[in-house]
Amino acid sequence: MRLSRYFLPVLKETPAEAQIASHRLMLRAGMIKQATAGIYSWLPMGFKVLRKIENIVHEEQARAGHNPIQMPILQSADLWRESGRYDDYGAEMLRMQDRHGRDLLYTPTAEELVTDIFRSHVGSYRDLPLTLYQIQWKFRDEVRPRFGVMRGREFLMKDGYNFDLTKEDALHAYNRHLVSYLRTYERMGLQAIPMRADSGPIGGDDTHEFLVLADTGESEVFYDSAITDLKFGDREIDYDDHAQCRAVLEEFTSRYARTDETHDEALFNAVPEDRRRVARGIEVGQIFYFGTKYSEPMGATVQGPDGKPVPVHMGSHGIGVSRLVGAIIEASHDERGIIWPEGVTPFHAGIVNLKQGDAEADAACEAIYKSLQALGLEPLYDDRDERAGGKFATMDLIGLPWRITVGPRGLRNGVVELTSRRTGESEEMPPEDAVQRIADIYAGHVLRPCF
Repeated sequence: MRLSRYFLPVLKETPAEAQIASHRLMLRAGMIKQATAGIYSWLPMGFKVLRKIENIVHEEQARAGHNPIQMPILQSADLWRESGRYDDYGAEMLRMQDRHGRDLLYTPTAEELVTDIFRSHVGSYRDLPLTLYQIQWKFRDEVRPRFGVMRGREFLMKDGYNFDLTKEDALHAYNRHLVSYLRTYERMGLQAIPMRADSGPIGGDDTHEFLVLADTGESEVFYDSAITDLKFGDREIDYDDHAQCRAVLEEFTSRYARTDETHDEALFNAVPEDRRRVARGIEVGQIFYFGTKYSEPMGATVQGPDGKPVPVHMGSHGIGVSRLVGAIIEASHDERGIIWPEGVTPFHAGIVNLKQGDAEADAACEAIYKSLQALGLEPLYDDRDERAGGKFATMDLIGLPWRITVGPRGLRNGVVELTSRRTGESEEMPPEDAVQRIADIYAGHVLRPCF
């Protein structure tokens, strides 16, 4: 993409309504525009990052053996009355009627709807285990929407639902989701710590939230600092192996880590004093096991091995896809702008032409641009007729991990400058070496073009 043709409405001034870094930077970098309170349009660069995150979620769900579906945004209120949640959910649910007077609601979550799909099509224990998931826009009518996409009313969410014959099998699904989530977040450059949490209106006894530590987090968290040394890394896990998945859960949840709703001062004080930490965290996902809470009242049963009907054990598992964009920025920025991790960056590298219109500089930039594209990479070429300082400021603001700077003086010596956005360190090298260095950096990442 050439910046002269790209819709990137950057702002020089910080909007007055933006209170936290991610909101300020997403507005300034031209990623989003508010449509109304808590609801945003996603502009090209914001939409591109959103799709990168969505692709990672899909890939890790497929790796774990889960089935993607797409359910409607509007649901019948009758299903929620059947489960008993329609009146309990509260004012956050947006309720409405169609022209025939039928009660509808705008999806905040989809346990009832997916249970209805299951009970209509699955009748035997032989069809289990089964996990269905979707990535879909949701709506919750927050009293005070704020912080941009971090606490909006409309949000993109991955919600998955497992159906199992026994509690043991359902808890394996819980563990399997925890493993897949650890992989998902690490691929995005995040350390998301699983913390014992409260189940809220979804219900259930077993639940963990995944939180990214950040000063602007909405939750107070208490944890053993030893947990921040844990990394999932590149280890291979057999998702059908109960013992392997259970071992990962124990590794990542055996140390104290809880949100304020479930904090236990006595247990916390048992942690060595030098490892006790109190901080704030941003929730980016949650997993639940809730047994037969929905299957019993809604008649979601299967024929068991003895021929008798058995209500299935269920759980639900969410990832805040749009919220992750804000969380990544909160965890990775500086005073100049965003610093994208390589796994989710909208473009793999920026190319800055210091003297647009100079034949040699233009030709060198074109050659680098086409070489990166030929390797399956997506560069952003700043080909505007602007001052160098303005081009550098734009690149710093939008936060691409790597920048290749091309100018007549360097080309006379046969070199361009490769700069790391994260460290600020620069190195001069021949253009072909800069292209190869970028290719090597991204060799471990799955490269798929996004919108």
